[in-house]
Amino acid sequence: MEEQQIFKLIVNVIETESRAVASLMDQIKPSILKAIQIMFNCQGHVIVSGSGTSHAVALRFAHLLSCVGTPAFFLHPGDSQHGAAGVVRPEDVWVGISKGGETAEVCYLAGIAKKRGAKVLAITENTDSTLGKLADLTLEVKAPEGVDPFDMVATGSSLVNSAFCDAICVALLNLRGYSLEQFGETHPGGAVGQKLKGIL
Repeated sequence: MEEQQIFKLIVNVIETESRAVASLMDQIKPSILKAIQIMFNCQGHVIVSGSGTSHAVALRFAHLLSCVGTPAFFLHPGDSQHGAAGVVRPEDVWVGISKGGETAEVCYLAGIAKKRGAKVLAITENTDSTLGKLADLTLEVKAPEGVDPFDMVATGSSLVNSAFCDAICVALLNLRGYSLEQFGETHPGGAVGQKLKGIL
């Protein structure tokens, strides 16, 4: 493959993924407002889980939620079957991310969270899936066809899900009136911490 072909391929990937993220604007439904309210009113932690590439999306989502004033953490679906599910409490909100909604360990953890009295939210493209049916509220997120290599390698679709989660984080930040000063208290390290010292 020649360099010029590779360059064109790279540009095409970026353009394709940009259009995929933009497609979210036509997918926003009232269910996202309900989900935001549930997380806003959460008296415990927002616990986020996913496997495979959804693991990375879930881990990122949990981190950003904590950054904007919503206490959250990632719970590995596999570890949850070996005792880690003991952290789930009735006052928590559990969020499961699964493209097809049939990932066995994610669905199993959804069942545990439901049994323990936590609010169960699902982010999936298949609302009729096992995860979708287990959830108290299902958020449908569909990446356009052709955004992933082989329609399987979750490059663009993970980006779409991340953008969807970002919108939730920013909404919660604004609902809480979360200030730069508060953010500075939780992020004193690294280049961001140094930048904040010069501002606050």
